[in-house]
Amino acid sequence: MNNYVVLPIIIPLITGMVMVVFKNNIWLHRILSLLAIALIGVDAVFLLEQIKTSGMQTLYLGGWVAPFGITLVADMFAALLVLVAAIVVFCCLCYAFSSIGSERERNYFYPLCLFLMAGVNGSFLTGDIFNLFVCFEVLLVASYVLVSLGGTKIQLRESFKYILVNMISSFLFLIAIAYLYAITGTLNLAHLSVRVAEAGQGGVITAVAILFLIVFSLKAGLFLFFWLPGAYSAPPTAIAAIFASLLTKVGIYAIIRLFSLVFYHEPGVTHLFIGILAAVSMVLGAMGAVAYWDVKRIITYNVVVGVGFILAGFASFSLVGIRGSVYYLLHDMIIKALLFLLGGTIIHLTGTGKLRDMSGLIRLYPQLGWMFFIAALSLSGIPPFSGFTGKIFVTTGTFQSGYFWLGGIGLLTSLLVLYSVMKIFMSVFWGYTSFTTESEKGTTKGLLPSMTFLASLTIALGLGAEGIHAYVDLAVAGLLDPHIYIDAVLGGNGR
Repeated sequence: MNNYVVLPIIIPLITGMVMVVFKNNIWLHRILSLLAIALIGVDAVFLLEQIKTSGMQTLYLGGWVAPFGITLVADMFAALLVLVAAIVVFCCLCYAFSSIGSERERNYFYPLCLFLMAGVNGSFLTGDIFNLFVCFEVLLVASYVLVSLGGTKIQLRESFKYILVNMISSFLFLIAIAYLYAITGTLNLAHLSVRVAEAGQGGVITAVAILFLIVFSLKAGLFLFFWLPGAYSAPPTAIAAIFASLLTKVGIYAIIRLFSLVFYHEPGVTHLFIGILAAVSMVLGAMGAVAYWDVKRIITYNVVVGVGFILAGFASFSLVGIRGSVYYLLHDMIIKALLFLLGGTIIHLTGTGKLRDMSGLIRLYPQLGWMFFIAALSLSGIPPFSGFTGKIFVTTGTFQSGYFWLGGIGLLTSLLVLYSVMKIFMSVFWGYTSFTTESEKGTTKGLLPSMTFLASLTIALGLGAEGIHAYVDLAVAGLLDPHIYIDAVLGGNGR
């Protein structure tokens, strides 16, 4: 049964390689890409049920048991992220059918998306810190091509910045791994947890932990996010939605995994530092979202706010706070994809992203307008939408841990987020308009189903939060008790 753990990685890899051979058969690319993502989703559902009934699922590649070989680990946290990632990518690919353009489709858009998906899933499922680096590089190489696919001037400019920042962070990642291996003599995450606990998280190990935090902060857009607004505004809508939904979340996942499993012994240093970075990210991201009057810029700065808010709950390092982080992380993957698709559709119809040049679109596109209204309320944490549950738990967790300043900043920036997205809604959809169907630059044909599904999902997750409560609590339990992970991976080998 454990072979199902590797399927979310090998399915997109093999399918992508097959698609490269049939470069000019676009319909085959479309069918195979959707089929591959659907199979990943089915496999993730199966893993969720297996984990719920039998505990964490592990796979020792080549039969080499941990800590000597490469291990894949599917705990509840990772499996939930694999499932939501599959749902989001499926919707973004359906949106891309009518929006990405035949030139990009012929230049390996669908195989690149699958290779990126393989890297993302590998990052979620690996039990080895060096293979976490490898999976990061797989998804980054695919993203380098996707961010520049089409070769427009703005894409080439922003891709240079994006590639440079990630090359620097990858170099620092390797240095951090080398130092950690020199200290502990192992790369397996479960074995690292045992070795760090035995040695004690002294000054040197804490310094290495801070270096890892800097690396993942760069990749997640936490505090050091100067590259993010431009890089996520440059590519086509479907690509930007995938980036906003998945790439920053891999960095968040890495922070949560390492600082709950390996570097959890000095929360007064490491987790306080995470809380400070989260607070600064929320404040600066909210300031950017409020200041700009451009659809893409407002939405991209809200990505930064979301990263900060998720890690604010984790920084509290409490049951309630981490529960809120998991809830809000799942919500944020869905809502950011929806917002980017909605924003891209607005620009596609009007030919501009400037708010002052648009008004009254709800008269011609009521479904689009009300979906944006739902997304705005959900992003801000207004009940009964999916963002509400996570915001309540994160705020409660920060208060319970004595981080009143962090919870207060989260509440304040939530109001600024609401203002920024309602500014888009009021400017774009409200009021009178001279815009007509004859003057539209594009069409919504083929674009609405994906957005409708994601909007329905944010409502369903808000109203039916109790339905995933058992899964989220199992994920939180695994994060708060490292021995569950260690015993599942090592058994008696690591002690």
